Amino acid sequence: MAEYTDPLGVAEDMPELSDGDDDDIDDDERQWQWMEEEDSQPVTCLFCDRLLNSVAETLQHCTAEHQVNLVDVIRKHNLDDYGYIKMINFIRSKKCDASCLTGLPDVPLPWESEDFLRPVLQDDPLLQADPEELCGIEGPCSSTCHSSTAESQDALLHRAQAAEERARSSEEALARAMDDLHKLKLLAQDLVLNVDTSRCGNLGAVAELREDEDEAYFSSYGHYSIHEEMLKDKVRTESYRDFMYRNPEVFKDKVVLDVGCGTGILSMFAARAGAKKVIAVDQSEIIYQAMDIVRSNQLEDKITLIKGRIEDIKLPVEKVDIIISEWMGYFLLFESMFDSVLYARDLYLADGGSVYPDLCNISLAALGDTQKHRDHIAFWDDVYGFNMACMKKAVVPEALVEVVKAETLVSEPTVIQTLDCNSLCLSELEFASDFCLKITNTADCTAIVGYFDIFFDKGCSNKVMFSTGPQVTKTHWKQTVFLLEKPVSVQAGDELKGKITVRKNKKDPRSLLVTFDFGDRKQTYSLQ
Repeated sequence: MAEYTDPLGVAEDMPELSDGDDDDIDDDERQWQWMEEEDSQPVTCLFCDRLLNSVAETLQHCTAEHQVNLVDVIRKHNLDDYGYIKMINFIRSKKCDASCLTGLPDVPLPWESEDFLRPVLQDDPLLQADPEELCGIEGPCSSTCHSSTAESQDALLHRAQAAEERARSSEEALARAMDDLHKLKLLAQDLVLNVDTSRCGNLGAVAELREDEDEAYFSSYGHYSIHEEMLKDKVRTESYRDFMYRNPEVFKDKVVLDVGCGTGILSMFAARAGAKKVIAVDQSEIIYQAMDIVRSNQLEDKITLIKGRIEDIKLPVEKVDIIISEWMGYFLLFESMFDSVLYARDLYLADGGSVYPDLCNISLAALGDTQKHRDHIAFWDDVYGFNMACMKKAVVPEALVEVVKAETLVSEPTVIQTLDCNSLCLSELEFASDFCLKITNTADCTAIVGYFDIFFDKGCSNKVMFSTGPQVTKTHWKQTVFLLEKPVSVQAGDELKGKITVRKNKKDPRSLLVTFDFGDRKQTYSLQ
């Protein structure tokens, strides 16, 4: 269930996305005008500098001059929209010779990295083409088929325009939703901070506020875009899938509990892996969509969906054999959803059963990214000629969630905490740990970066793990960056020693407070 943007939950209506069939007359006229302009744009060949007049002419040119039939490549590797886009950007970014497309293996393809989704050429007409439409273009066009080719191009451009409009509408809606979520969280925190807890009569008000915070948290997961982002995180989703599909003996005839099921993807993996019964629980409104999804996949006989907090409901079984959950937050423990998993484990997990994932590591490394430090900290020294350095005291304690470049690491990573999900106690989610970072590069250490690794290990013949570190494919968790107010000069071979303390924020238990103590300096960061 876990998505680790600020979970605040304002239920704003998302605009209904058009499928392109209901545009009014004015929109049609604007789209035709746009298509005519696009059709006049030249297309640069993939393998040489020649400019062609259309996508179709470019395909014919590649076949005739470079002996590469792109349609055959699309068909051979069964490329979908994303695969086709990545192939085009791969060829352009690598400046490949045409021979690079001959004799390719079925897997892995050289353009599978998500990095190739980034356009190399701005407004590249080839990226607006649809692979299915392109597969309808066969051979060189004679004068007798010019009209039908133009019609095909018009249809293709119309489809591209409709897709762009849908994407733009979705992005705008997500931005509005996240802005409202942030405003609500600030309001909720302000209410908690201003409650007078010294009088017994106000304890009920505090409890009510805590319930409101939980409701805001769960409401945030009613936004479909959050689930889309998580499902598109291939590292996350495919790791869960591979664990279940490659270890069917773990799930055969077992009763499985999915805590925070979201769209139900993990429940369906478990059912397909051989589980006898799956009970999926979620408090957010997404559960109703999950019910439709389960029915659409004819799995309603195996999967039972229940709306509610796991702490408030009663399961239709006394015990379960397996608990699965995607509960992880930024820096692993942000959001405190793991509390609910531990509650379910202690109440429902049968003897000999297991929680998956079953092991988690939290790691730290030293960062030497002077540009990031200038952008976020040194920036305040001179803002349009004004000294705003006092802002650093407010800015530094805010931990950043960003993708870190692997080349900016200046130390070896070190594991500061290992969690065994089948044995740890709730109190162990708050901890202190000494650490020692072995410096590999002489540089200015500007920050400490934190991330986590996840393991599916217990009882598995085919073990699966994934990392959220900066050295591997990025995930939606990215990394957590704790910027230092003043960089520390370090030499290769040095050891940077310190102590880290991780605890829940009592004023907002779903957020974290992380304190670094280096002896001569101490800084507490909030993750919220």
